[in-house]
Amino acid sequence: MKWLASPRHLRELGVLGMNARNALYIGPNNRRRYYPRVDDKLLTKQLAIDAGIAVPELYGVVETQHGARRIDRILDGRSDFVIKPARGSGGDGITVITGRIGGSYRKASGVPLDLDDLSHHISNILSGMYSLGGQPDRAMIEYRVHAHAVFGSISYHGVPDVRVIVYRGYPVLAMLRLPTRLSDGKANLHQGAIGVGIDIGGGRTTHGVWREMPVTVHPDTMYAIADVQVPDWETVLQLSARAYELTGLGYLGVDIVIDSNLGPLILELNARPGLSIQIANRVGLRSRLEVVDRDGDRKAPAEARIAFSKARFGGSRASDTPSTEPA
Repeated sequence: MKWLASPRHLRELGVLGMNARNALYIGPNNRRRYYPRVDDKLLTKQLAIDAGIAVPELYGVVETQHGARRIDRILDGRSDFVIKPARGSGGDGITVITGRIGGSYRKASGVPLDLDDLSHHISNILSGMYSLGGQPDRAMIEYRVHAHAVFGSISYHGVPDVRVIVYRGYPVLAMLRLPTRLSDGKANLHQGAIGVGIDIGGGRTTHGVWREMPVTVHPDTMYAIADVQVPDWETVLQLSARAYELTGLGYLGVDIVIDSNLGPLILELNARPGLSIQIANRVGLRSRLEVVDRDGDRKAPAEARIAFSKARFGGSRASDTPSTEPA
């Protein structure tokens, strides 16, 4: 299937554009009053904890400039953690610390930072440098996820995550996002990470896209990125489906990391997930959303929704056209 195609061809393939996404799916399905549940990562984490859903442990929160100058109290000898803005977007403002070099901290990319550097970064977060709308923010210090060994050869200095698009509680499309040297070890496509499609049915990777172009190997490690089994795939689907009840949002991006010791953890939720996931999968998203609209049962429990998605969208059994059988 060729993806560098004309707009007409893309429409025929069921590819969803941004305007249609906003008007037909985000607008009608995502009530504005529920947006804070995903835009505020602290609120997201608390909702997940209350619901018994696994998330990375929170070490502390910095809310004032005075607190930024006393960051050593929260770190309390820690040498392995993540600093992120509570209301950041697009991966901006996230600093991953993987260890110490003498008296300095070491970023995932290997760059050393001293305590003053970390305090300055947190001060920038508080000022709203990375937040939605530039509003004053809070800084979170939390557990650094340790990537599962299966990703060791296809990731560069960072932790891959799985992005799942969930529509009305149904996981419809998924991709693995792989950090690169260009992305500074972050799993964010806009910053240079790789997106790799995942078969919803079984959790194996398929096609890759990097900087909007197809790829078959990781540019830094040169290992093939297709046909890799994502560990604990059933749990990934369960966490994704449960995010629907957690947020009340009908169109949602769920970002999940797979820790080597703790297994799948929800990292973030997004009410406005991007559309590059279609290129990574070489599958039109709109056609799958229409299947859910016509054949899906919004009152079905999570287990039934997952079974539906696996049967209709998985592997060779995938069907992007409405069923003629009753739901």
